[in-house]
Amino acid sequence: MSGTTAGVEARLPIRSDLDLVWVRQHVRQAAALLGFGLVDQTKLVTAASELARNTLVYGGGGEVETARVADGPREGLRLTFSDRGPGIPDLEQALSDGYTSGDGLGMGLGGARRLVHEFAIDSTPGVGTTVTVISWTARTPRQREGS
Repeated sequence: MSGTTAGVEARLPIRSDLDLVWVRQHVRQAAALLGFGLVDQTKLVTAASELARNTLVYGGGGEVETARVADGPREGLRLTFSDRGPGIPDLEQALSDGYTSGDGLGMGLGGARRLVHEFAIDSTPGVGTTVTVISWTARTPRQREGS
């Protein structure tokens, strides 16, 4: 396991617009620590921004948990957004391309899903929503250590 876990692992509240700024900053820093290139950092931060805003606006606030993940030689960053809001009554519609129910970045859940490697959503009306995404670095740990 790499020594970068301390700067990657976090649980951040999402209760205000200022928290959205902190989430974006933390995700960018964590991705950089894990060796994500600038383009991949930007994709992940953009997805995180959309998901954090959804957590705040539609879920009434919640939190994001960030963690380093590994799969063999691959390293990645897992982001888990959770809220105890009203839930999403029609997941299929919410995930469809072009669907937006408000004034987010306009890309919705479907757009966020396209920006990451793995995407999972669990939503129960009246209980809340949890969205988990994972993005993998393009380089293996061995390549980073030698650079």
